[in-house]
Amino acid sequence: MSETNARAGMFSSPWRHRELLFSMVQREVIGRYRGSIMGLLWSFLNPLFMLLVYTFVFSVMFKLRWPAGDGSRTEFALLVFAGLLVFNVFAECVGRAPGLIIANANYVKKVVFPLEILPWVVLGAVLFHTLASLVIWLVFHLVFFGWPPLTSVLLPLVLLPLALFTLGVTWLLAALGVYLRDVGQVVGVLTTALMFVSAIFYPTSAFPPAYQGILHLNPLTLVVEQARDVLFWGVIPDPFTWACGLLVAGGIAWLGFTWFQKARKGFADVL
Repeated sequence: MSETNARAGMFSSPWRHRELLFSMVQREVIGRYRGSIMGLLWSFLNPLFMLLVYTFVFSVMFKLRWPAGDGSRTEFALLVFAGLLVFNVFAECVGRAPGLIIANANYVKKVVFPLEILPWVVLGAVLFHTLASLVIWLVFHLVFFGWPPLTSVLLPLVLLPLALFTLGVTWLLAALGVYLRDVGQVVGVLTTALMFVSAIFYPTSAFPPAYQGILHLNPLTLVVEQARDVLFWGVIPDPFTWACGLLVAGGIAWLGFTWFQKARKGFADVL
């Protein structure tokens, strides 16, 4: 496959196989709670429970407050949870990536099956659960602070670079995980460490100015802060910064996809 075809296939493949993609995402979402009494209701109950836990642990036990705002416990919980909404999109996709092809080994030897859409399937399912979590977040904001700012409608644009970046890393790790089975263990440790340096539990302004630049080397930090800006603070992201992030994320997605398409030729021999 030429680089031109790979570049086109990154978006044309999910479009050509959109019915299959939608069917697999639907199966992924439903299968997560298959056999449970409440079924899809858990998609809303889980984030509700976690929001209550974060509120209690960080604002009651540790008595933490956000540097800006009114300093209330609810405010702190909503700001942290907004950051976790962003982080979990990346963490869940990347966490599953190393075992993605291995778990779907039956598709590898089917020449007609588009393996490259599997990361899209994972991302689609994760975004569904993120949407459920967002609904819980909006309900809490409505109850305690009233209507969210109008900038909330910009959240999909904020998440677009994150989605591309996540896809790129997922394609890369999915291919690498076929050849190096230890990748999954390394990714788990790194993802946990990444959570604490992504400005989720604190704003970057809480760091000394000399270290804020280092914090922004983490690509998730910018998206986390932009998500909080549009959801809670009513601040529109800087267009230039967002566009630069989109270009970088698109480049990483293309590199990940190209690597995946080249590496897939050996999947059948290894599996």
